[in-house]
Amino acid sequence: MACSLLRVTDQPLDSTPESPSAAAIDPTRKPTESAVAGVELQPGSAVNRKSVARRQRAASMRNLLEWVAVIVGAVLVAVLIKTFLVQAFRIPSESMVPTLEIGDRVLVNKLSYRAHDINRGDVVVFTRPPGLPAGPGEPEDLIKRVIGVPGDTVQAKDGSMYVNGKLLEEPYLPPGTSTVNLDKPVTLQEGQAWVMGDNRNNSQDSRVFGPIETSTVIGRAFTIMWPPGRIAAL
Repeated sequence: MACSLLRVTDQPLDSTPESPSAAAIDPTRKPTESAVAGVELQPGSAVNRKSVARRQRAASMRNLLEWVAVIVGAVLVAVLIKTFLVQAFRIPSESMVPTLEIGDRVLVNKLSYRAHDINRGDVVVFTRPPGLPAGPGEPEDLIKRVIGVPGDTVQAKDGSMYVNGKLLEEPYLPPGTSTVNLDKPVTLQEGQAWVMGDNRNNSQDSRVFGPIETSTVIGRAFTIMWPPGRIAAL
């Protein structure tokens, strides 16, 4: 009897072809750029440009505020220094020649006489006294040299100054300077000072308006700061 044999193929019984869905969910496959294009911001995008612009504007505003703070702080420091510590004054007249020339600028220490009393020989700036009213364009402050302090008796004799009966040495005066118009002795009371210009023949000083009140003294001039060729201590 003839019999027929069935041909058995080499394909395994559990083998199945790869399905498209399996490939789509392969965890080892990297997402394409198109898959994340809607999530990540690409360089040069409109949103990214706006963000950069906002940061730049914020930085500019911070810089502006910092400069404003620096300028305001500098102005406040300058005002405080001028009000309480040191102030510059311009010399407008010849009354202190040759020590001070017209146009010189001096620095005045406003704290000096809070630490010590006024001394003979100091060059001081003070408020114009009532006995010498200011004319048009004239300054409200004057600068002179202290000759006598409270308790002193001052007088001019033979062209020289005498304090408490003793000749006053005045090395700051040019040789041959003669001091006149103070023939009678003047005794200074508490809170008074006698001031005179170094240019004795061309100075309106205590010989004209009398002693000044020490409370009107603004401070002690301690240096010539301008012009550069005349910078010197006083």
